[in-house]
Amino acid sequence: MPFVHLGRQHAELAEELLAVVNGVLAASDAGHAAEVEAFEREFAEFCGAEFAVGVASGTAALSLGLIAAGIGPGDEVILPAYAPITAALGVLHAGATPVLCDVRADTGLIDTTSAAELVGKRTAAIVAVHLFGQVCDMQRLGEFAERHGLLIVEDAAEAHGASFAGARAGSFAEVAAFSFHPRRNLGTVGNGGAVCTGDPAIADRVRRLRDLGQRELGEHVEVGFEAGLDGLQAAVLRVKLRHLEQKNAARRAWANMYRAVLPGNVTTLWEDPRGECVYHLFPVRIANRDAVLAGLRRAGIAAGVHYDPPLHVQPPLIGHRIAHVGVGASEEWSEEELSLPMFAELTVEEVRRVADALESTLERTAP
Repeated sequence: MPFVHLGRQHAELAEELLAVVNGVLAASDAGHAAEVEAFEREFAEFCGAEFAVGVASGTAALSLGLIAAGIGPGDEVILPAYAPITAALGVLHAGATPVLCDVRADTGLIDTTSAAELVGKRTAAIVAVHLFGQVCDMQRLGEFAERHGLLIVEDAAEAHGASFAGARAGSFAEVAAFSFHPRRNLGTVGNGGAVCTGDPAIADRVRRLRDLGQRELGEHVEVGFEAGLDGLQAAVLRVKLRHLEQKNAARRAWANMYRAVLPGNVTTLWEDPRGECVYHLFPVRIANRDAVLAGLRRAGIAAGVHYDPPLHVQPPLIGHRIAHVGVGASEEWSEEELSLPMFAELTVEEVRRVADALESTLERTAP
């Protein structure tokens, strides 16, 4: 029982994907650039953003978006301690200092009450990490950021098509960073990312930064990166974007089935009724998580863990000044979270198999 099965997705879309791949292979350099530009327009429209700029990865999107918005050395950026390491790396690559707050116990999303304890004279931005396919409470975050004069950055790597109060991830903040890793709800066959923004100056600067700091060919005006989205990945993304709403609806249907068939002693994610979660992951919380994970794997179920350890104890970040306050809820999520198989092409039999295996494993591993 796989955790994700990209082969099924690609088999369904094979005719469309092969057609665009062949088209890109036969195209000139201008044809590759045209694919990127077309995807950027289509993705911006999908998200409800004015601009989307394709880049090489989600981490590049976050770091280049921060730099383009003027965040850098001397600035502090608040983000949750329970998050992918890429969130902290994006801040560090921009030259700023990550400052870690706690998350909510029910959703694993950023807790603005905790974040308020960290605001200081160097605080410049706050990162809303939309975990599991659910958008953070952007109403509360917007009020918080306005009160303290902070830039909001959306880390929407797990939230393609997710919404809050009728608006989609990528449309709420000055900067939004997306990942198109193959396992994402919208994924490439290699890697990629995008920065969404409503600010033309930020969009223009991200375009320069991704292309070696060039304003025009050969005219390098700042220190840049080789971090553009390539035409092949853009062409694949254009195909998959056309199917994204249907695939997200399927994920939501499987999430509802999981809730109906899982044993009652399993804690599932609380979904904010003001939004629509697209279930990049289906997390449950279990006190003896590691024993249950081992049992599921012995039963042939490819479950996963996200995100352990939390950021304040991640080994690669040791030595950097990663400030934090009490992060008890983050630590509990990290110790208890277990991700069940989740992809649009699941079957009823597979969901039942996972639920049955989880129930029997819980019985065997009960303390």
